[in-house]
Amino acid sequence: MNDAPAPTLPATPAPARLLERLAGRHIVLVGLMGAGKTSVGRRLAQRLGLNFVDSDHAIEESARMSIPEIFALRGEAEFRAGERKVIARLLNERQQVIATGGGAYMDAETRQRVREHSVSLWLNAELPVLMRRVQRRQNRPLLQGEDPEATMRALMEQRYPVYAGADTSILSQEVPHEIMVQAAIDALLAHLDGKAGTASASHDDNRNAPE
Repeated sequence: MNDAPAPTLPATPAPARLLERLAGRHIVLVGLMGAGKTSVGRRLAQRLGLNFVDSDHAIEESARMSIPEIFALRGEAEFRAGERKVIARLLNERQQVIATGGGAYMDAETRQRVREHSVSLWLNAELPVLMRRVQRRQNRPLLQGEDPEATMRALMEQRYPVYAGADTSILSQEVPHEIMVQAAIDALLAHLDGKAGTASASHDDNRNAPE
């Protein structure tokens, strides 16, 4: 009689397990401008073998003008209406990773659709991190006033309590992209396995930090 233990099967890689747990649902990234939704989202999609789409870019393609132009020519209300329609369309497409604009998740109709069709991940960033990142680009319509930092603080106060309703979250930090991507995968798996919490990417190397 052979009493040798049965061989241990190798663990399923985390990306494969995540795809299995998602069961076809999208991953939707939410957070303020500068939180790293596009840079993390694109690399997360690559790890999972999924398509990536930035809803702001999809809006620009649909309107055939840039977001600053939409704000200037049509106003924020019309931009938000277009944003709502574009995100609804994206959520009806095949499974993908979707990075949303900072204000998209504030819309109750959009939040409901996100809950129905996806798992949402909030990239939670502190003010100094956000300001360092947004200052690299000059195409932020909401930050064109005299005091961008005060505007950002106000946005954080208004939006963070709503973002906190996302399925799970990670702390967006100045660490290499791959560390952020792994933190995202870990947080999503923890949520889907019923052990939701806020993950923190920890590393002392800030090379290739997300934009």
